[in-house]
Amino acid sequence: MTESKVVEGSGVSLGGVVFIVLLILKLTGNIAMSWFGVITSIIWAPLLVMLIFLGFIGVIFVFVGMLSLISTISAKFKR
Repeated sequence: MTESKVVEGSGVSLGGVVFIVLLILKLTGNIAMSWFGVITSIIWAPLLVMLIFLGFIGVIFVFVGMLSLISTISAKFKR
């Protein structure tokens, strides 16, 4: 029989890191952010990363679509 090992991830998520940094900055008085903003950073930090990623993918799709359109138009003029 073969043994299977289960590896579980451990560590702090991106939202957790942002929360800890903002919490330290808020407690030391280095930022004027509201407590609501500090606490909700656990939610909005990963969402912001996801939106940036999706925006980047969207820009790539638009660029590829423009290249396809340009090649289609140039092929019609070559005839």
